[in-house]
Amino acid sequence: MAEVGSALQHINNRPLRERVADMLREAIVTGELKPGQQLVEMELASQLGISRAPLREAFQTLSQEGLVETLPYRGTIVRKLTRTDIEELYSLRSALETFALQRVIRRGDPADAAKLRRCYEDMLAAAERGDLKAVNQIDREFHNTLIELSRHELLAMVCNMVSLRVRQVMALLNERNTDIRQIAYNHLPIVQAIENGNEALAVELLQRHIASSGDLIAEDWKSSEEEPDS
Repeated sequence: MAEVGSALQHINNRPLRERVADMLREAIVTGELKPGQQLVEMELASQLGISRAPLREAFQTLSQEGLVETLPYRGTIVRKLTRTDIEELYSLRSALETFALQRVIRRGDPADAAKLRRCYEDMLAAAERGDLKAVNQIDREFHNTLIELSRHELLAMVCNMVSLRVRQVMALLNERNTDIRQIAYNHLPIVQAIENGNEALAVELLQRHIASSGDLIAEDWKSSEEEPDS
């Protein structure tokens, strides 16, 4: 297995089970560890500078979260995302964020729109620097900010339950953009509609934005889902 990158650093004198799980989780949801990739205990333990026992405990935690799974003859792998997974995730995400958006617009606070515009501007600046990692982070912040601005605690709790998988899919999708500035530009019409208080247009743009992303990545996974495991 090829050595993974910056998300998995050598660990010294830290609570191993939790820290190892945190590091692996981050590598999975940022797309550094890909769906279907095998997690070889011996290689990872050597790379992280730990024994295999805390690594196995971390695998158990991630398995309970649905991020990894153990398969016969293959061992532990990053859980594959099926087309159904993507469709369910994005349909739920669309419903939740639409509800948040409607609450934000109906309150009509210019400060809310200003926060979202700052996210867009920061995302565009990161894209112009060619910093995909920062673009992914700010993209996530944009959508998280929309949820936070809705001022609905139960909605925030529900969104938090699916946030890991959303992060994973968004990172994998953004990797496929040949011009990462387009990731930022896709958010501008939504911000403008919010600034203008045009609820119908903002909802249409947001739903189209989420649906197009979901359709694209689901199609990307269709062929790999049909391929037999090696």
